Amino acid sequence: MKIKKIATFTFALLTFGYVQAQEDLLGQLDQKPDKKEIETTAFKGLQVVSMQSTKMAAKGEFYFVISHRFGDLTNGLDNFFGLDNAYTKLGGIYGVTNWFSVGLSRQTYNKVYELTGKYKLADQQIDGFPVTIVGYNTMDVNTKLSTDEYPNLKGNNRLAYTTQLPISHKFSNSFSLEVNPVFVHKNLYDPLTENKDQFLIASGGRYKLSKRLSLNLEYAARINAPEHDVYHNPLSVGLDIETGGHVFQLLFSNSQAINDVAFFTNATGKWNGGGIYFGFNMYRVF
Repeated sequence: MKIKKIATFTFALLTFGYVQAQEDLLGQLDQKPDKKEIETTAFKGLQVVSMQSTKMAAKGEFYFVISHRFGDLTNGLDNFFGLDNAYTKLGGIYGVTNWFSVGLSRQTYNKVYELTGKYKLADQQIDGFPVTIVGYNTMDVNTKLSTDEYPNLKGNNRLAYTTQLPISHKFSNSFSLEVNPVFVHKNLYDPLTENKDQFLIASGGRYKLSKRLSLNLEYAARINAPEHDVYHNPLSVGLDIETGGHVFQLLFSNSQAINDVAFFTNATGKWNGGGIYFGFNMYRVF
């Protein structure tokens, strides 16, 4: 009788231990692995000022883009402070996925059509990966070129490209920085004043002034500027204004062109010697 009680007690103990072990195992299986929280976007606009930021269009979002660059302010009344010779860009950007978007625009500068692709490679994480990395590519088609000016003009002579790698870090809700290695290739170029392939290191920053205002600054240094250089490193300052469904950017720059190829490599102005251009970017989200 005593042995029977001992056996019954031992069986009950083993059964309880088995059930507990099963529950602990199931509990571990139900636990989700720790996931790093993604940091919010470092920039509110798709551009820092003129160069691309690491912000992406979300899946299904369509951005209608209007950009404008007036002429040289320093000419005063001769060109009515830039109103007489302005450049305009109209286009759209569509978020195919949360990590990939495409864009198309038409610009009055050289009647350029610009096709763009933007793709996210990594996200900045809170207490994790320190930066957001984005890839950005553009292809320009210069439709102003004609066989009257270039008798041997071929279709690929109209094309120019950029490859960029914006990398940003959000230090706080008020302050973000970005560095952007840039490669520019032109199929048609002036060998006296330009290089077929040009490399730049661009950088930009954003400082939040209030809930809806931020001050932005960007600069690009040309690594292999041509020997007979007539252009300058682009430097721009801008003010982001958030107004409900769109971000409005006011800016001043020494580069009037809006397309990336010309903006980075054909800046004609000098902040300390004339050639300052006022303009704006406006994005309307649908």
